[in-house]
Amino acid sequence: MFAQFALHERLLKAVAELKFIEPTPVQLTAIPPALEGRDLQVTAQTGSGKTAAFVLPLLNRLLGDGASQARSDVRSLILLPTRELAQQTLKEVERFSQFTFIKSGLITGGEDFKVQAALLRKCPDVLIATPGRLLEHLNAGHLKLNQVEVLVLDEADRMLDMGFAEDVKRLADECAQRQQTMLFSATNGGSGLREMVASVLREPLHLQINRVSELNEGTRQQVITADDNAHKERLVEWLLANETYQKAIIFTNTRAQADRLYGHLVASQHKVFILHGDKDHKERKQAIERMKQGGAKILVATDVAARGLDVEGLDLVINFDLPRSGDEYVHRIGRTGRAGAEGLAISLICHGDWNLMSSIERYLKQRFERRNIQGLKAHYQGPKKLKASGKAAGVKKKKTDKKDGKKTASKAPARRKPSADKAKSSGPSLVGNTDGTAPLKRRKPAAPAAE
Repeated sequence: MFAQFALHERLLKAVAELKFIEPTPVQLTAIPPALEGRDLQVTAQTGSGKTAAFVLPLLNRLLGDGASQARSDVRSLILLPTRELAQQTLKEVERFSQFTFIKSGLITGGEDFKVQAALLRKCPDVLIATPGRLLEHLNAGHLKLNQVEVLVLDEADRMLDMGFAEDVKRLADECAQRQQTMLFSATNGGSGLREMVASVLREPLHLQINRVSELNEGTRQQVITADDNAHKERLVEWLLANETYQKAIIFTNTRAQADRLYGHLVASQHKVFILHGDKDHKERKQAIERMKQGGAKILVATDVAARGLDVEGLDLVINFDLPRSGDEYVHRIGRTGRAGAEGLAISLICHGDWNLMSSIERYLKQRFERRNIQGLKAHYQGPKKLKASGKAAGVKKKKTDKKDGKKTASKAPARRKPSADKAKSSGPSLVGNTDGTAPLKRRKPAAPAAE
């Protein structure tokens, strides 16, 4: 029960109104130390309820300090990697603060700069932003962050992946007087995240809610081999026609591939939306809203949608292209199997994808279920030989003859060396003039003896 936490009565009222009854594991673990003011580094899977784990303690601090009084500075800052995730977080903040006087504001790319500047002049208590656009306003002199009390970095690993490391550090430095910093991520993030933790957090409490191998336990993970992209398109059509699902998302690695697949599915009479970086803010927002409202069951997207997309009933993820890392795979399949629900994640792999798939399996400490579709079985069924790691065993390189440059499977028999006397009398083995009047031609070597 949320009543076990030392939360302000107005927050408990909002929680009851929203019918939040049992806290999730990340909420049970993170809320108590967050209420004590500790700096936190929390690793928890996408869809685990971590937004409430930092929003409730943040609002509780602001209420305790008298949020109803007029303020002339931003008091808390939440940084996120994408506008979609920022919009979703704003809604959560507004829901939990509905019975308070706390005001919140949103600053992301794709919106009118002057309108945002006017919002910043009102100094919202809670500012939710993406790093790039917020830095633009900071450089333009539209806000000060020296009175920020709480800084939250949500999806910090994704911000690093998107190249926001320097922007985040700069904004954290601007919040020099902050009393608490909380960093949340879906993965351990590697050395880049460790560097950020060391530079931004102060004696943090590290909370590992889920080991990587435990992420998305409610999601079945399958692999289907394919011969080429045209084969993959036929497999996608079969899966969309025969799998039982409420809503599906299909991931590609490039915008061009997303456009091609979208056109193919539309031509096949599927009602589908597309989401990638070339789409403007209005188009992206419209696609997500229609998915949520049930206007379409299928979304084709690049990794721009791998974070911040929270659509109820999304229970099928298809990786048309394999993601480039284990972390990205975790974020993609995190779209399904949320909050304990069941889901299905299917990856389509060609010859060149096998080793990457094997690396992802080792990262997750799992082995994906192999599957074939009757009538669409690929000629490629994986490498003939595997290493102990699960990767394809390499073929031995053919040796190259240094003299003639030809590749030979075995070493050619050694030629006999001419005797010293014969070498002196015969001179160099050349055909043609030796005075420079005609190009010299080397005699063709005798063919190697048959073995």
